Amino acid sequence: MTNASSFLPAYLRLSDAELGRRVEAAFARLERCDLCARRCGVNRLAGELGVCRTGVRARVSSYGPHLGEEDPLRGWRGSGTIFFARCNLRCQYCQNYDISQRDAGEEVDAETLATIMLRLQMAGCHNINFVSPSHVVPQILAAVRLAARRGLRLPLVYNTGGYDSPEALELLDGVIDIYMPDMKYADSEPAHRFSRVRDYPQVNRAAVREMHRQVGDLEIDERGLARRGLLVRHLVLPNGLAGTGKIVRFLAEEISPNTYLNLMDQY
Repeated sequence: MTNASSFLPAYLRLSDAELGRRVEAAFARLERCDLCARRCGVNRLAGELGVCRTGVRARVSSYGPHLGEEDPLRGWRGSGTIFFARCNLRCQYCQNYDISQRDAGEEVDAETLATIMLRLQMAGCHNINFVSPSHVVPQILAAVRLAARRGLRLPLVYNTGGYDSPEALELLDGVIDIYMPDMKYADSEPAHRFSRVRDYPQVNRAAVREMHRQVGDLEIDERGLARRGLLVRHLVLPNGLAGTGKIVRFLAEEISPNTYLNLMDQY
């Protein structure tokens, strides 16, 4: 169990110079974008758009304290969620379609995104929760660097659909405190049919392995709040389409029998 009073977020253990190096390296990848596993290869710095339809600036759909997350994240004052628009997946059953696929919200620069994080901290949120962040890793890193300079002290949650590239995860190593990936499918055919990504199972399992390598099992402090580690979500689909049994076995046998798993039934 983690001691709340001694907790220090991962990004505060990095020097400002190292965070600056990560920001520079991340933005360089936008020139031939491979920040998510779609690897569109477009030059987002020059205004070209790939599947995510996002250029140099991130688009924030909404933000605020969220009491609907898992207990270790929401606590009693809420998780400080920042919803990014234009998700890199195309799930037919997405419950956040208006947020993730439509052009809701507004584009923000790094200063504005940093200010949003600090507002959520001032509101008493227990963490900063980046929702659908895979395609905006450079923008997040730049904003975290600025927010840390201005007093951000909350743990960072990377709340992802689970279709993340190893290059992006490498840039986030030592920055993110809590990884919260979906594991949507165990098999390629339903992944292609319902989310338009045939290689999702392979990409997803590799990403979850790397996330666990970075942060380990979920650590909860004496107040019941998550401070560091891996938290996996899996939505059960009708007729066994998600391959729930295979995913649970993968987590127990290849990640950790102590993996925190939210098995969801709200399809």
